[in-house]
Amino acid sequence: MILPPARGTLPNEETVSAPGPLFLSYPGSVDAGANVIYPSAIVKPFKNNHLTLRALIITFLIAFGFYLLAELGLLREGLTVDRSHISSVILVLYLLATLHWLWLARSLSGERQILSELEATANEKHALPANGEGRVGFFLSRVREQGDSERSVLLEAMGDELSNRHALGHFVSDLLLKLGLVGTVVGFILMLIPVGEMDSFDPKVMQGLLAAMSAGMSVALYTTLAGLVTSTLLKAQYHLLDSSVAEMINRLAFLAGTPVDSDAA
Repeated sequence: MILPPARGTLPNEETVSAPGPLFLSYPGSVDAGANVIYPSAIVKPFKNNHLTLRALIITFLIAFGFYLLAELGLLREGLTVDRSHISSVILVLYLLATLHWLWLARSLSGERQILSELEATANEKHALPANGEGRVGFFLSRVREQGDSERSVLLEAMGDELSNRHALGHFVSDLLLKLGLVGTVVGFILMLIPVGEMDSFDPKVMQGLLAAMSAGMSVALYTTLAGLVTSTLLKAQYHLLDSSVAEMINRLAFLAGTPVDSDAA
């Protein structure tokens, strides 16, 4: 039979099995009655969404979808048939906006990582550093300087600052949709031009007329489809960033009430 160790002699940072949930143990807290180390502060596990990884996965899925369209020949056919080249402009703008979205996701993920580290410090019941990193650290330093009375104003200002970085993406998303509608109008114009030039009802002339009208209709349909698909995808991508910023501001509102270590460098 293995005897339990003497009271108060358990080494620091040792995990001891006990009934109930599993906790992380920290030095300096021993229950003499049960010979079990309990943490001086229970650190709630922070569920990190890994924003950068999620953004990369979404980008891979979108790229795979375009790859399938290219393999089926639909992408090349759409770009070839579109005499207005509006579909090409739409795809280039979408590519640039997606690169901008990835950069924002990486930057925001860094801010979320800083916030998660500060939350872990607060859960350990330690004072937060006065000079933190990133926008989160700057916000906490401003709260310390101006007091709790200005906390809501600072939270709103920080939320606006982070959200305004997404304004370009939302503008490009609307622009892609508008370009698709412009392509619809251009396609109908190209479809109706041969009708005005028709001077006889000869079957051969009618056959050429129908071919020209179908080409104009193809321009209208392909540009509309390109605008709708890319606009919807870009809106969904930036919605991910918007929801991440909203969650981050809510968590920061709770963190702002934690004491700040004014002596920390």
